[in-house]
Amino acid sequence: MSIVVGLDAGRRSASPLHLAAMLARSTGTDLVVTVVVPEAWPITAGGADAEWRRYTRDAANTVLDHAAAVLGGSVAAEYVLHEAPSARRGLVELAEQRRSDLIVVGSASSGPLGRIALGSESDALLHAAPVPVAISPRGFRAAADARVGRVTAAYGGTDSSADLVLGAAEVAASVDAELRIASFAVVPRIAGASGAGFDAERRIADDWASDIERHATRLLAEVSARPGPPALAGTAIGMGETWESAMDDVDWRPDEVLVVGSSTLGPLARVFLGSRAAKVLRNSPVPVVVVPRGAMESDRG
Repeated sequence: MSIVVGLDAGRRSASPLHLAAMLARSTGTDLVVTVVVPEAWPITAGGADAEWRRYTRDAANTVLDHAAAVLGGSVAAEYVLHEAPSARRGLVELAEQRRSDLIVVGSASSGPLGRIALGSESDALLHAAPVPVAISPRGFRAAADARVGRVTAAYGGTDSSADLVLGAAEVAASVDAELRIASFAVVPRIAGASGAGFDAERRIADDWASDIERHATRLLAEVSARPGPPALAGTAIGMGETWESAMDDVDWRPDEVLVVGSSTLGPLARVFLGSRAAKVLRNSPVPVVVVPRGAMESDRG
């Protein structure tokens, strides 16, 4: 088994490498660091295609050399130039060929520092990947010996998110990390002289938070009753007027990963983000692992 790390041929980024190394150290898994380049076209008479191919491969090799310098031998890694029609297809192909458990990519460069933005390729990957996809926030860094210390499962009160918590518990136990359950709610401040609108919204949110607390407590009790449970770090509920402030309403650790589940509307064996999960992902200040629904149901079984 391995972890596939997808890098952009157009830029050198250390963030996904820092995340991948932290995950590899935690799981005892090797890395396959790759840059996907376009498949070769038949050579034309003028040689323009051959020149373009040399240019793209040289750029990709520069990125791979940079990756090797960033990792510096801290984890076992193989560096691969992979040809495919698109980055999405290339990463999925490589993950299947190497029987990888996880694909790691970085945030798009357009994203704010410390948060996650999806580019066209990473967004397409989330709709196609048959395995979990981990995404690093822009600018993410981890210590040279960092390991995952806490796994937070995003819980929305549904059966599928309960499956996610139980699967995250297995992962946390396997890497000797704590498990936490977190939920988030946006409570916009509604304009009005009396403020009655906001008060009503807040009461609804408080009732929701109480329900989530009860359900999460039962889930943690179920986790605790299983063989070899992880250490439990309780429940956190973040509220704010925006998704960013709701996410910032809870504490986050530098050795933490947030696990979110795919939408029940998505294909069974693939990742597909619902609107709520997408908002959590884009506003997370820590790395996010998006898990396909099929994987969650398999874990529960």
